Amino acid sequence: MSDIEKVKKLREVTGAGFKDCNLAIKEAEGNLDKAVEILRVKGISKASKKMSRSANEGVVAVSGDEKKTSYIEVNCETDFVAKNDDFINFVKELSELNNEKNSNLDDLKKAKMKNGKTVEDTLIALIAKIGEKITIGKTKTISNTSSINYHYLHTIVKDNLAKLAVIVSLETKESSEEVKTFGKQLSMHIAASNPLALESNLIDKSLVDKEQELVAEELKNSGKPDDIAKKISLGKMKKFMEENSLLTQAWVMEPKKKVKDVLNELSISDLKIKEFSRIKIGE
Repeated sequence: MSDIEKVKKLREVTGAGFKDCNLAIKEAEGNLDKAVEILRVKGISKASKKMSRSANEGVVAVSGDEKKTSYIEVNCETDFVAKNDDFINFVKELSELNNEKNSNLDDLKKAKMKNGKTVEDTLIALIAKIGEKITIGKTKTISNTSSINYHYLHTIVKDNLAKLAVIVSLETKESSEEVKTFGKQLSMHIAASNPLALESNLIDKSLVDKEQELVAEELKNSGKPDDIAKKISLGKMKKFMEENSLLTQAWVMEPKKKVKDVLNELSISDLKIKEFSRIKIGE
């Protein structure tokens, strides 16, 4: 293989520019594997222009069925590694084990993988092989006896691995196509609108307090009379609560309606949104 061919191959593998690849091939004296390592160490190797070398890259994997569904976040330093076959195969198997262990991290780390080693030992070996920091992030299992789970994956990396995942649990005895369509659409809505809670009174108090501080700071030097400033503050906080509560959010599919309106229009008396969870890599 000529040097030009090696440079071309190195660009395909790492996503780095021609000049960087050419210099790496020369420094590695034609050894491709060594050239890849040189680029990685220099922080040049990348899978795309938007690649970040922070630990906020990685994937979320979803496993399970409509009665019990789990997700697990696995972080790495670069998007390049997030698409690596060894990394993907590890996360896929890990995801199934996570669903079995109901997202209990202690039990998961001790669980045996197909290679006969524990998850913890397999992870250490994978870090040594790939040469990047890899960590297990957030996990969640949703399982309700009287509910059906729906999930949605956005920016799919491969199969059940993506950059964003949503699980939503609907409680009802009905199993019509209407309910299934609503479940799928609701999952997509949650992915796009990122609600903080089902209802406004369930939003974390610390988040509400922080927003109140920001509003107060904004109005502090506005020069408006106190009574007017207070009304503006109440209006802003009401809007914040509505826009971040799932039931009062504008329905993504038809923004003139709220989620609760769509729920009521289905006219299914026992249909309730039991719970939901959304996770996005980097958030």
